[in-house]
Amino acid sequence: MPVTVATLLGTASLELALHTRRAPVDRAVSWVHVSELADPTPFLEGGELLLTTGLALTPGDAPAYVRRLAGAGVVGLGLGTGLSHARVPDELVSAADESGLAVLEVPRQTPFIALSRTVSTALAAEEYAAVSRTSTVQRELTRAAVGPGAPGTVVDRLARHLGGWALLLDAAGTPLEAAPAGARSRAGALAGPVDRLRTTRPPAGAALTQPGETVLLQSLGTGSRVRGFLAVGRPGPFPAGDRHVVNAAALLLTLRLEQSRALDSGTAALRAAILQLLLAGQTAAAEPVVAALGERLPGEPVAAVAVLGSAEQRAAAVDVAADAAAATREPVLSAEVEDTLVVLVPAGGALAGRLADLPDRVPGTVLGTAGPVPWQRLADGVRQARQAAGHGRAAGRPVTAFADLAGRGLSALLDPAATTAFAEAALAPLAAADRAGPGDLVESLRVWLAAHGQWEPAAARLGVHRHTLRKRIRRAEELLGRDLDSPGVRAELWLALHPPTT
Repeated sequence: MPVTVATLLGTASLELALHTRRAPVDRAVSWVHVSELADPTPFLEGGELLLTTGLALTPGDAPAYVRRLAGAGVVGLGLGTGLSHARVPDELVSAADESGLAVLEVPRQTPFIALSRTVSTALAAEEYAAVSRTSTVQRELTRAAVGPGAPGTVVDRLARHLGGWALLLDAAGTPLEAAPAGARSRAGALAGPVDRLRTTRPPAGAALTQPGETVLLQSLGTGSRVRGFLAVGRPGPFPAGDRHVVNAAALLLTLRLEQSRALDSGTAALRAAILQLLLAGQTAAAEPVVAALGERLPGEPVAAVAVLGSAEQRAAAVDVAADAAAATREPVLSAEVEDTLVVLVPAGGALAGRLADLPDRVPGTVLGTAGPVPWQRLADGVRQARQAAGHGRAAGRPVTAFADLAGRGLSALLDPAATTAFAEAALAPLAAADRAGPGDLVESLRVWLAAHGQWEPAAARLGVHRHTLRKRIRRAEELLGRDLDSPGVRAELWLALHPPTT
């Protein structure tokens, strides 16, 4: 128990007397400070019991003196009588009662150091007790972590020790264990902080202060992948000892979760092999392997989603996709192909729609989607999804559908920077001639190509005679060294004259 003003009053050897009637005496004393200054507040931190003989205290100064102490967070004022003051001044007591500052009379026979020693001893005992409690709880958590029922037992004992609640979430933010059971309902409110922590290298943490409650959230994992999250809450702030207990629990839960890393790596390799079978059209061979994993393939038609991002982001996307599949009760298969995560889902189901939010859940990822295909055409669907994702990343779009690429024309499929460089190189001879001459070759070629090589309409649009236009086009052909009657050459020049923009 913390040492309070009431604790000191109850210590008979100190012979203290309480003079105030309304001021609280149950506030914890952080330290004892002795000062004869008229304003000692610059040297205080709050929570102190201030001792003084009142050497600089006069009746008129008492109200302001007391207000300063109360404003600085002093929990009690001990006035030593028998030196500067024969008794505790009434003005001081009245002002202290109004300000809620307890006033104690320290008799002449009680040295100030006796109070300092009493408080110091009590604080040391309290700190030792806190360390002992923390050590005991950490041992209990360690036994729970290696025993049956972990990690649920760890979560339960942690919540009981804190006098609050504890919640263990998987990497997607889905509750795995909760104590008490009602703590599962808090997962929704933690979704935003969980998503932010997911993009930070573990272990990382956040403190969420709410009215009457403090919540600590920690990511679990080592290396680069988040394996889960631990959230704990309790009324008021967390003492230092309880924070140590939470850190110990997080470490123990991380060790438990990391035990599955090797299994995860093997499963990821197996999923990649399954996807290769499916891409090769070997659906019948893949189905029993998927069933051995306790899963099932999506029914036809199937939709492919390609996810681009770092290895950590793709790993987080796997967890988010699995979470969405569990919520919609639809099958899903996630597997890596080179530097792309491919997610296969039933076409037209709720799961496909939920995955569109994946870039919000895992910032930095880019999605490409393809239309529904039967299993025999899965390779086409995956290729289209990967192309859509690649173009989306180049254009800075988080989600791109392959069908949308055609609607934006051929230029949407081209890299703007590369096409601009090609255009500058291809048209360089004409641009140089235009700078040195009349400056009409590039525009004449543009209009002529737009008129499909028809002389009369192109000449009319340029406001020149068709023979003049013929001379310009022949001149352009000579400078370019290309046959302008070739459809391929015309297509290349048209693209050079109309490069895509970002």
